[in-house]
Amino acid sequence: MTSGTTHIVGAGLAGLSAAVQLVRQGRKVVVHELARHAGGRCRSYYEPTLGLTIDNGNHLLLSGNKSALDFLDVIGGRHLLAGPAQSEFTFCDVKSGARWVLRPNEGRLPWWVFSERRRVPETRALDYVRLGRLLFANSDETVTDKIDSSTGVYRKLMYPVLLAALNCNPAEGSASLAGAIVRETLARGGWACRPLIAAHGLGPALVDPAIAFIRKNGGDVRFDNALRGLEYQNGCVRSLKFAESSLDLEPGDSVILAVPAWVARTLVPELNVPTEYRAIFNAHFKIAAPANMPKIIGVINGTTEWLFAFEDRLSVTVSNADRFNDAEREPVARQIWSEVAKIAGLKDALPPWQIVKERRATFAATPAQNALRPSARTQWSNLLLAGDWTATGLPATIEGAIRSGETAAKLATAKGF
Repeated sequence: MTSGTTHIVGAGLAGLSAAVQLVRQGRKVVVHELARHAGGRCRSYYEPTLGLTIDNGNHLLLSGNKSALDFLDVIGGRHLLAGPAQSEFTFCDVKSGARWVLRPNEGRLPWWVFSERRRVPETRALDYVRLGRLLFANSDETVTDKIDSSTGVYRKLMYPVLLAALNCNPAEGSASLAGAIVRETLARGGWACRPLIAAHGLGPALVDPAIAFIRKNGGDVRFDNALRGLEYQNGCVRSLKFAESSLDLEPGDSVILAVPAWVARTLVPELNVPTEYRAIFNAHFKIAAPANMPKIIGVINGTTEWLFAFEDRLSVTVSNADRFNDAEREPVARQIWSEVAKIAGLKDALPPWQIVKERRATFAATPAQNALRPSARTQWSNLLLAGDWTATGLPATIEGAIRSGETAAKLATAKGF
Protein backbone atom coordinates (compact mmCIF):
# COMPACT_ATOMS: atom_id res chain seq x y z
CA MET A 1 0.00 0.00 0.00
CA THR A 2 1.39 3.39 -0.96
CA SER A 3 1.91 5.82 1.94
CA GLY A 4 2.26 9.03 -0.06
CA THR A 5 -0.15 11.90 -0.64
CA THR A 6 -3.15 11.56 -2.92
CA HIS A 7 -3.80 14.77 -4.86
CA ILE A 8 -7.43 15.01 -5.91
CA VAL A 9 -8.13 17.51 -8.66
CA GLY A 10 -11.76 18.65 -8.52
CA ALA A 11 -14.09 19.19 -5.55
CA GLY A 12 -17.32 18.01 -7.14
CA LEU A 13 -19.08 15.03 -5.61
CA ALA A 14 -16.71 12.53 -7.24
CA GLY A 15 -13.63 14.25 -5.84
CA LEU A 16 -15.21 14.78 -2.42
CA SER A 17 -16.29 11.15 -2.30
CA ALA A 18 -12.74 9.98 -3.03
CA ALA A 19 -11.30 12.35 -0.45
CA VAL A 20 -13.76 11.27 2.27
CA GLN A 21 -12.95 7.61 1.69
CA LEU A 22 -9.20 8.23 1.82
CA VAL A 23 -9.08 10.41 4.94
CA ARG A 24 -11.22 7.82 6.72
CA GLN A 25 -8.30 5.46 6.23
CA GLY A 26 -5.78 7.97 7.54
CA ARG A 27 -4.39 8.79 4.12
CA LYS A 28 -2.80 12.13 3.30
CA VAL A 29 -5.12 13.98 0.93
CA VAL A 30 -4.99 17.34 -0.83
CA VAL A 31 -8.01 18.48 -2.87
CA HIS A 32 -7.33 21.10 -5.53
CA GLU A 33 -10.35 23.02 -6.84
CA LEU A 34 -10.41 25.53 -9.69
CA ALA A 35 -13.37 27.49 -8.29
CA ARG A 36 -13.79 29.27 -4.99
CA HIS A 37 -16.43 26.80 -3.92
CA ALA A 38 -17.00 23.04 -3.93
CA GLY A 39 -19.81 20.90 -5.28
CA GLY A 40 -19.60 21.39 -9.03
CA ARG A 41 -23.09 20.96 -10.50
CA CYS A 42 -24.46 20.15 -7.04
CA ARG A 43 -23.62 23.41 -5.29
CA SER A 44 -25.93 25.80 -3.50
CA TYR A 45 -25.51 29.56 -3.83
CA TYR A 46 -27.24 32.84 -3.07
CA GLU A 47 -29.30 34.10 -6.01
CA PRO A 48 -29.69 37.90 -5.69
CA THR A 49 -32.57 38.09 -8.20
CA LEU A 50 -34.68 35.96 -5.86
CA GLY A 51 -33.04 36.86 -2.59
CA LEU A 52 -32.82 33.13 -1.89
CA THR A 53 -30.21 30.41 -1.66
CA ILE A 54 -30.91 27.91 -4.44
CA ASP A 55 -29.25 24.85 -5.92
CA ASN A 56 -27.47 25.01 -9.24
CA GLY A 57 -29.71 22.13 -10.28
CA ASN A 58 -32.46 20.04 -8.70
CA HIS A 59 -31.31 16.52 -7.94
CA LEU A 60 -33.25 13.54 -6.69
CA LEU A 61 -31.88 10.66 -4.66
CA LEU A 62 -33.61 7.34 -4.10
CA SER A 63 -33.54 5.23 -0.98
CA GLY A 64 -31.74 2.51 -2.95
CA ASN A 65 -28.77 4.78 -3.77
CA LYS A 66 -26.43 2.96 -1.40
CA SER A 67 -23.21 4.81 -2.19
CA ALA A 68 -24.81 8.23 -1.86
CA LEU A 69 -26.57 7.38 1.40
CA ASP A 70 -23.44 5.77 2.87
CA PHE A 71 -21.53 8.94 1.95
CA LEU A 72 -24.16 11.05 3.72
CA ASP A 73 -24.02 8.81 6.79
CA VAL A 74 -20.26 9.26 7.01
CA ILE A 75 -20.23 13.04 6.63
CA GLY A 76 -23.36 13.59 8.73
CA GLY A 77 -25.79 14.89 6.10
CA ARG A 78 -28.35 12.06 5.97
CA HIS A 79 -30.81 13.82 8.30
CA LEU A 80 -31.08 16.70 5.82
CA LEU A 81 -32.88 14.57 3.24
CA ALA A 82 -36.67 14.70 3.10
CA GLY A 83 -39.21 12.45 1.45
CA PRO A 84 -42.34 10.38 1.98
CA ALA A 85 -42.36 7.64 4.60
CA GLN A 86 -43.04 5.06 1.87
CA SER A 87 -42.28 4.75 -1.82
CA GLU A 88 -44.71 6.92 -3.73
CA PHE A 89 -44.47 9.20 -6.75
CA THR A 90 -47.12 11.75 -7.64
CA PHE A 91 -47.73 12.48 -11.32
CA CYS A 92 -49.87 15.08 -13.08
CA ASP A 93 -50.90 15.37 -16.72
CA VAL A 94 -51.15 19.13 -17.32
CA LYS A 95 -53.03 18.59 -20.56
CA SER A 96 -55.88 16.52 -19.14
CA GLY A 97 -55.57 17.48 -15.49
CA ALA A 98 -55.37 13.81 -14.46
CA ARG A 99 -53.35 12.93 -11.35
CA TRP A 100 -52.18 9.65 -9.91
CA VAL A 101 -49.75 8.26 -7.35
CA LEU A 102 -47.46 5.34 -8.09
CA ARG A 103 -47.06 3.18 -4.97
CA PRO A 104 -44.71 0.18 -5.28
CA ASN A 105 -44.89 -2.19 -2.33
CA GLU A 106 -41.85 -2.48 -0.07
CA GLY A 107 -40.74 -6.05 -0.85
CA ARG A 108 -39.09 -7.55 -3.91
CA LEU A 109 -42.21 -9.47 -4.98
CA PRO A 110 -44.01 -6.75 -7.01
CA TRP A 111 -47.61 -7.48 -6.13
CA TRP A 112 -48.40 -3.78 -6.49
CA VAL A 113 -48.59 -4.14 -10.29
CA PHE A 114 -51.82 -6.10 -9.82
CA SER A 115 -53.46 -3.22 -7.92
CA GLU A 116 -55.15 -0.53 -10.00
CA ARG A 117 -54.83 1.89 -7.06
CA ARG A 118 -51.04 1.53 -7.01
CA ARG A 119 -50.07 1.52 -10.67
CA VAL A 120 -50.34 4.08 -13.47
CA PRO A 121 -53.96 4.53 -14.67
CA GLU A 122 -54.98 2.59 -17.77
CA THR A 123 -52.02 0.22 -17.55
CA ARG A 124 -51.87 -3.54 -17.10
CA ALA A 125 -49.71 -5.72 -14.88
CA LEU A 126 -48.12 -7.27 -17.97
CA ASP A 127 -46.82 -3.84 -19.05
CA TYR A 128 -44.64 -3.73 -15.94
CA VAL A 129 -43.44 -7.30 -16.30
CA ARG A 130 -42.20 -6.46 -19.80
CA LEU A 131 -39.97 -3.73 -18.37
CA GLY A 132 -37.78 -6.60 -17.23
CA ARG A 133 -36.42 -6.76 -20.77
CA LEU A 134 -34.24 -3.78 -19.89
CA LEU A 135 -32.36 -5.97 -17.42
CA PHE A 136 -31.01 -8.07 -20.27
CA ALA A 137 -30.08 -5.34 -22.74
CA ASN A 138 -27.00 -5.43 -24.94
CA SER A 139 -24.59 -2.51 -24.92
CA ASP A 140 -25.68 -1.31 -28.39
CA GLU A 141 -29.44 -1.37 -27.76
CA THR A 142 -31.64 1.63 -27.01
CA VAL A 143 -34.51 1.76 -24.55
CA THR A 144 -37.15 1.46 -27.25
CA ASP A 145 -35.33 -1.48 -28.77
CA LYS A 146 -36.27 -3.35 -25.61
CA ILE A 147 -39.63 -1.96 -24.49
CA ASP A 148 -42.75 -0.79 -26.32
CA SER A 149 -42.99 3.00 -26.44
CA SER A 150 -46.72 2.94 -27.25
CA THR A 151 -47.85 1.65 -23.86
CA GLY A 152 -49.25 3.81 -21.07
CA VAL A 153 -46.57 2.64 -18.65
CA TYR A 154 -43.90 3.93 -21.03
CA ARG A 155 -45.55 7.30 -21.76
CA LYS A 156 -46.68 8.00 -18.20
CA LEU A 157 -43.84 6.46 -16.20
CA MET A 158 -40.75 5.21 -18.00
CA TYR A 159 -40.45 8.11 -20.43
CA PRO A 160 -40.33 10.86 -17.77
CA VAL A 161 -38.19 8.78 -15.40
CA LEU A 162 -35.65 7.73 -18.02
CA LEU A 163 -35.60 11.16 -19.68
CA ALA A 164 -34.43 12.57 -16.35
CA ALA A 165 -32.02 9.73 -15.57
CA LEU A 166 -30.39 9.53 -19.02
CA ASN A 167 -30.73 13.22 -19.97
CA CYS A 168 -31.62 12.24 -23.51
CA ASN A 169 -34.70 10.97 -25.28
CA PRO A 170 -35.14 7.35 -24.14
CA ALA A 171 -35.65 6.40 -27.79
CA GLU A 172 -31.93 7.05 -28.29
CA GLY A 173 -30.87 6.27 -24.72
CA SER A 174 -28.81 3.30 -23.63
CA ALA A 175 -31.00 0.36 -22.66
CA SER A 176 -28.20 -1.09 -20.52
CA LEU A 177 -27.97 2.11 -18.47
CA ALA A 178 -31.76 2.21 -18.16
CA GLY A 179 -31.61 -1.41 -17.05
CA ALA A 180 -29.08 -0.49 -14.35
CA ILE A 181 -31.51 2.10 -12.99
CA VAL A 182 -34.35 -0.43 -12.92
CA ARG A 183 -32.11 -3.12 -11.40
CA GLU A 184 -30.99 -0.94 -8.50
CA THR A 185 -34.39 0.58 -7.73
CA LEU A 186 -37.72 -0.76 -8.98
CA ALA A 187 -36.53 -4.37 -9.28
CA ARG A 188 -35.46 -4.31 -5.62
CA GLY A 189 -38.86 -3.25 -4.34
CA GLY A 190 -40.40 -0.09 -3.04
CA TRP A 191 -37.95 0.17 -0.15
CA ALA A 192 -35.30 1.15 -2.75
CA CYS A 193 -37.54 3.64 -4.58
CA ARG A 194 -38.44 6.19 -1.92
CA PRO A 195 -37.70 9.66 -3.37
CA LEU A 196 -35.41 11.88 -1.31
CA ILE A 197 -34.48 15.52 -1.80
CA ALA A 198 -32.15 17.87 0.06
CA ALA A 199 -34.87 20.07 1.55
CA HIS A 200 -32.46 22.82 2.61
CA GLY A 201 -30.13 22.57 -0.38
CA LEU A 202 -27.51 20.27 -1.84
CA GLY A 203 -24.64 22.30 -0.38
CA PRO A 204 -25.70 21.93 3.26
CA ALA A 205 -26.44 18.21 2.83
CA LEU A 206 -23.75 16.89 0.49
CA VAL A 207 -20.99 19.44 0.10
CA ASP A 208 -20.39 21.50 3.23
CA PRO A 209 -20.32 18.48 5.58
CA ALA A 210 -17.91 16.69 3.24
CA ILE A 211 -15.47 19.61 3.27
CA ALA A 212 -15.71 19.79 7.06
CA PHE A 213 -15.17 16.02 7.36
CA ILE A 214 -12.11 16.06 5.10
CA ARG A 215 -10.49 18.91 7.02
CA LYS A 216 -11.38 17.47 10.42
CA ASN A 217 -9.63 14.24 9.45
CA GLY A 218 -6.43 15.90 8.30
CA GLY A 219 -7.16 16.54 4.63
CA ASP A 220 -6.37 19.81 2.87
CA VAL A 221 -8.84 21.52 0.52
CA ARG A 222 -7.44 24.31 -1.64
CA PHE A 223 -9.81 26.55 -3.58
CA ASP A 224 -9.03 28.94 -6.43
CA ASN A 225 -6.27 26.54 -7.46
CA ALA A 226 -6.44 26.01 -11.22
CA LEU A 227 -4.63 23.00 -12.67
CA ARG A 228 -3.18 23.88 -16.07
CA GLY A 229 -1.41 20.64 -16.92
CA LEU A 230 0.21 17.39 -15.87
CA GLU A 231 3.83 16.51 -16.54
CA TYR A 232 4.47 12.87 -17.36
CA GLN A 233 7.70 10.90 -17.11
CA ASN A 234 8.51 7.18 -17.17
CA GLY A 235 4.89 6.09 -17.25
CA CYS A 236 3.62 8.21 -14.37
CA VAL A 237 2.66 11.75 -13.44
CA ARG A 238 5.65 13.66 -12.13
CA SER A 239 4.23 17.10 -11.44
CA LEU A 240 1.06 19.17 -11.33
CA LYS A 241 1.22 22.50 -13.13
CA PHE A 242 -1.02 25.13 -11.58
CA ALA A 243 -1.71 28.65 -12.77
CA GLU A 244 0.94 30.19 -10.54
CA SER A 245 2.99 27.28 -9.25
CA SER A 246 4.21 23.75 -9.88
CA LEU A 247 3.97 20.79 -7.50
CA ASP A 248 6.42 17.92 -7.93
CA LEU A 249 5.14 14.53 -6.81
CA GLU A 250 7.09 12.40 -4.37
CA PRO A 251 7.51 8.63 -4.74
CA GLY A 252 4.30 7.05 -3.51
CA ASP A 253 2.14 10.05 -4.38
CA SER A 254 -0.89 9.58 -6.59
CA VAL A 255 -3.39 11.73 -8.49
CA ILE A 256 -7.16 11.35 -8.84
CA LEU A 257 -8.46 13.51 -11.65
CA ALA A 258 -12.09 14.33 -10.82
CA VAL A 259 -12.78 17.06 -13.37
CA PRO A 260 -15.33 17.25 -16.22
CA ALA A 261 -14.69 14.91 -19.13
CA TRP A 262 -13.79 17.65 -21.58
CA VAL A 263 -11.20 18.99 -19.13
CA ALA A 264 -9.71 15.56 -18.48
CA ARG A 265 -9.31 15.06 -22.21
CA THR A 266 -7.01 18.11 -22.40
CA LEU A 267 -4.91 16.88 -19.48
CA VAL A 268 -4.49 13.18 -20.23
CA PRO A 269 -2.95 12.08 -23.55
CA GLU A 270 -4.97 9.66 -25.69
CA LEU A 271 -7.89 9.61 -23.26
CA ASN A 272 -11.24 8.59 -24.73
CA VAL A 273 -14.22 10.32 -23.12
CA PRO A 274 -17.82 11.03 -24.11
CA THR A 275 -18.00 13.84 -26.65
CA GLU A 276 -21.73 14.65 -26.73
CA TYR A 277 -23.44 16.49 -23.92
CA ARG A 278 -26.98 17.55 -23.16
CA ALA A 279 -28.35 20.56 -21.34
CA ILE A 280 -30.55 20.72 -18.27
CA PHE A 281 -32.29 23.83 -17.04
CA ASN A 282 -34.01 24.66 -13.81
CA ALA A 283 -36.63 27.35 -13.28
CA HIS A 284 -37.01 28.71 -9.75
CA PHE A 285 -40.06 30.66 -8.58
CA LYS A 286 -40.05 32.59 -5.31
CA ILE A 287 -43.31 31.49 -3.78
CA ALA A 288 -44.14 29.27 -0.83
CA ALA A 289 -45.33 25.78 -1.68
CA PRO A 290 -48.98 25.14 -0.79
CA ALA A 291 -49.58 23.13 2.35
CA ASN A 292 -49.47 19.34 1.86
CA MET A 293 -48.06 19.66 -1.67
CA PRO A 294 -45.85 16.64 -2.52
CA LYS A 295 -42.13 17.35 -2.40
CA ILE A 296 -41.78 16.18 -6.00
CA ILE A 297 -44.29 15.77 -8.83
CA GLY A 298 -43.64 14.19 -12.22
CA VAL A 299 -45.33 16.15 -14.99
CA ILE A 300 -46.66 14.72 -18.25
CA ASN A 301 -47.51 16.61 -21.47
CA GLY A 302 -45.91 19.90 -20.46
CA THR A 303 -42.67 21.80 -20.69
CA THR A 304 -42.32 21.14 -16.98
CA GLU A 305 -40.96 17.66 -16.29
CA TRP A 306 -40.34 17.52 -12.54
CA LEU A 307 -41.69 20.00 -10.00
CA PHE A 308 -39.91 20.31 -6.65
CA ALA A 309 -41.62 21.97 -3.67
CA PHE A 310 -39.35 23.75 -1.19
CA GLU A 311 -40.39 25.93 1.73
CA ASP A 312 -39.46 29.17 -0.03
CA ARG A 313 -39.76 28.32 -3.72
CA LEU A 314 -41.12 26.01 -6.39
CA SER A 315 -38.48 24.67 -8.77
CA VAL A 316 -38.83 22.95 -12.13
CA THR A 317 -36.33 20.72 -13.92
CA VAL A 318 -36.25 20.17 -17.69
CA SER A 319 -33.84 17.57 -19.09
CA ASN A 320 -32.49 17.05 -22.60
CA ALA A 321 -32.98 20.81 -22.87
CA ASP A 322 -30.73 21.85 -25.76
CA ARG A 323 -33.81 23.21 -27.53
CA PHE A 324 -34.00 25.96 -24.90
CA ASN A 325 -30.34 27.01 -24.99
CA ASP A 326 -31.00 30.09 -27.10
CA ALA A 327 -34.63 30.68 -26.17
CA GLU A 328 -35.72 33.96 -24.60
CA ARG A 329 -35.91 33.42 -20.89
CA GLU A 330 -39.08 35.27 -19.90
CA PRO A 331 -41.46 33.51 -22.34
CA VAL A 332 -40.09 30.18 -21.13
CA ALA A 333 -40.56 31.23 -17.51
CA ARG A 334 -44.14 32.31 -18.19
CA GLN A 335 -44.97 29.07 -19.97
CA ILE A 336 -43.57 26.99 -17.14
CA TRP A 337 -45.26 29.09 -14.49
CA SER A 338 -48.65 28.64 -16.19
CA GLU A 339 -48.18 24.89 -15.78
CA VAL A 340 -46.88 25.14 -12.20
CA ALA A 341 -49.76 27.39 -11.17
CA LYS A 342 -52.25 24.91 -12.63
CA ILE A 343 -50.63 21.96 -10.84
CA ALA A 344 -50.26 23.74 -7.51
CA GLY A 345 -53.60 25.60 -7.62
CA LEU A 346 -51.98 29.04 -7.51
CA LYS A 347 -52.75 32.34 -9.20
CA ASP A 348 -51.46 32.98 -12.73
CA ALA A 349 -49.46 36.11 -11.78
CA LEU A 350 -45.78 35.36 -12.40
CA PRO A 351 -43.78 35.54 -9.14
CA PRO A 352 -40.07 36.48 -9.01
CA TRP A 353 -38.21 33.87 -11.04
CA GLN A 354 -34.80 32.76 -12.24
CA ILE A 355 -33.73 30.23 -14.87
CA VAL A 356 -30.41 28.42 -14.47
CA LYS A 357 -29.10 26.66 -17.58
CA GLU A 358 -26.33 24.07 -17.63
CA ARG A 359 -25.44 23.58 -21.29
CA ARG A 360 -23.17 20.58 -20.70
CA ALA A 361 -24.93 19.14 -17.71
CA THR A 362 -24.21 15.47 -18.50
CA PHE A 363 -22.96 13.31 -21.31
CA ALA A 364 -25.68 12.06 -23.66
CA ALA A 365 -26.40 8.57 -22.33
CA THR A 366 -26.66 6.87 -25.72
CA PRO A 367 -25.08 3.49 -26.45
CA ALA A 368 -22.33 5.13 -28.52
CA GLN A 369 -21.44 7.69 -25.85
CA ASN A 370 -21.63 5.14 -23.06
CA ALA A 371 -19.04 3.07 -24.92
CA LEU A 372 -16.58 6.00 -24.72
CA ARG A 373 -16.56 6.17 -20.92
CA PRO A 374 -13.13 5.27 -19.54
CA SER A 375 -12.39 3.16 -16.50
CA ALA A 376 -10.88 4.66 -13.37
CA ARG A 377 -7.43 3.29 -14.24
CA THR A 378 -5.26 4.99 -16.83
CA GLN A 379 -2.07 4.05 -18.65
CA TRP A 380 -0.19 6.21 -16.13
CA SER A 381 0.72 4.18 -13.05
CA ASN A 382 -0.18 6.82 -10.45
CA LEU A 383 -3.12 8.51 -12.18
CA LEU A 384 -6.78 7.61 -11.65
CA LEU A 385 -10.03 9.10 -12.94
CA ALA A 386 -13.30 9.86 -11.14
CA GLY A 387 -16.53 11.44 -12.31
CA ASP A 388 -20.04 10.52 -13.38
CA TRP A 389 -18.70 10.35 -16.96
CA THR A 390 -16.39 7.42 -16.15
CA ALA A 391 -17.53 3.80 -16.52
CA THR A 392 -19.66 3.55 -13.38
CA GLY A 393 -22.35 1.37 -14.96
CA LEU A 394 -24.89 4.12 -14.23
CA PRO A 395 -25.96 7.26 -16.07
CA ALA A 396 -24.56 10.63 -14.93
CA THR A 397 -26.21 10.77 -11.51
CA ILE A 398 -25.23 11.69 -7.96
CA GLU A 399 -25.03 7.99 -7.17
CA GLY A 400 -22.71 7.43 -10.12
CA ALA A 401 -20.46 10.36 -9.19
CA ILE A 402 -20.08 9.24 -5.58
CA ARG A 403 -19.53 5.64 -6.64
CA SER A 404 -16.78 6.72 -9.01
CA GLY A 405 -15.00 8.46 -6.13
CA GLU A 406 -15.26 5.30 -4.04
CA THR A 407 -13.76 3.26 -6.87
CA ALA A 408 -10.83 5.64 -7.34
CA ALA A 409 -10.16 5.71 -3.59
CA LYS A 410 -10.09 1.91 -3.41
CA LEU A 411 -7.63 1.73 -6.30
CA ALA A 412 -5.47 4.43 -4.75
CA THR A 413 -5.07 2.34 -1.61
CA ALA A 414 -4.60 -0.99 -3.38
CA LYS A 415 -1.28 -2.74 -3.19
CA GLY A 416 0.96 -2.16 -6.15
CA PHE A 417 -0.73 1.04 -7.28
